[in-house]
Amino acid sequence: MNKTVRNLLVAALTLLPATVLADPTAQALAFTCAGCHGTDGSSVGPSSPSIAGMDPEVFVDAMQAYKADQRNATIMDRIAKGYTDEQIKGMSWFFAKQPLLLKPQKHDPDLAKLGADLHKEYCEKCHSDGGRESDSGILAGQWMPYLEYSMTDFVEGRRAYPRKMKRKVDAVLKEHGKKAQSALIHFYGSQQ
Repeated sequence: MNKTVRNLLVAALTLLPATVLADPTAQALAFTCAGCHGTDGSSVGPSSPSIAGMDPEVFVDAMQAYKADQRNATIMDRIAKGYTDEQIKGMSWFFAKQPLLLKPQKHDPDLAKLGADLHKEYCEKCHSDGGRESDSGILAGQWMPYLEYSMTDFVEGRRAYPRKMKRKVDAVLKEHGKKAQSALIHFYGSQQ
């Protein structure tokens, strides 16, 4: 064996333990989310939210709440416990950089119109640009069944309201009844 080949083999064997012991990248960790949240965080299923483009703090807060059993979940509480705080932080930045790809969904145009009006009056301050921007999660274009499950969790006390949300939800439901919830969901679901 010539000296150059031997030196290359020695160098490769020297680096092998470092490669094997290296933590997975944020992108590799994010691939484990693809089954429910879609490739790169854009969900293709109606009961899972899209997490692409999500504010990293919102992602970390949600994962930490799941990890601490402080947020209602079907499976995310168990999944979140499998990640370190550093891995969660890395995934949050990976998903924040991904473009949100929305799928068209059937919605009632009349309910969506009412929802647009209710959004402007009750929700726009925290969920600006029609729910596209927020420091509490993107609503525009999310799957309507997911939005329904989430709102039901809030209203029925299975999920803690962030900041001023409870006051706003209570006000819209008192003023407009249960139809307000459906209207807002149809509005957000209609967004592309």
